[in-house]
Formats: sequence, C-alpha cells, structure tokens
Amino acid sequence: MKSPQTLFTALADPTRREVFERLSSEGPASATKLAASLPISRQAIQKHLTVLDEAGLVTRSTVGREVNYSAVPAALADMTAWAARVDAQWTDRLKRLRRSLG
Repeated sequence: MKSPQTLFTALADPTRREVFERLSSEGPASATKLAASLPISRQAIQKHLTVLDEAGLVTRSTVGREVNYSAVPAALADMTAWAARVDAQWTDRLKRLRRSLG
C-alpha cells in the first residue's frame, strides 16, 4: 500500500496523468507506443512510467523484447480513502461550527 502522498506526487505531473489515463482507457502499451501519440520523447515517457511504476500505479510485463505497461486503477483506492477521511473530518468540523454559530 503506497501513501497518498506518493500517489499525489506521481499524479501531480500532467504528462503522468495523461499516460495513466491512456493506459486506463486504452489498455497496455509500451513506452514507444505512448510516445508516438504524445508530444514528448520515448525517453521522457520512460521516466514518467518509472515514477508511475514506483508509485504502484502501473505494472510492467515483458513480451519478448518489449515492455508493456498497464494501469493499476485499484492503486487509487488509498488516495480515495484518504480523501474520504479528510472530507468526513471537515464536514464534521463545519457542522460543529454551524451549531456553535446558530
């Protein structure tokens, strides 16, 4: 389980979000295939994929000489759970504030 901070850091970059979204919607792809549809080099895509991999947002699989990456949407569950906890805390605080002001 990765920390929400790790996930937020990995997804803070718009290119990494785009790569993750493409892998989520279009399925597994290599760095070469992703670079063909984005305005950056394969080497830059590879660096972004490494960050996403380290955050647990993608997995790698090797087929022959080609490395394909797949999105791991379930990894977002930690971030979603954290956001839900923070939301519940703030909702509770705002309710108490309204009661004390009302």
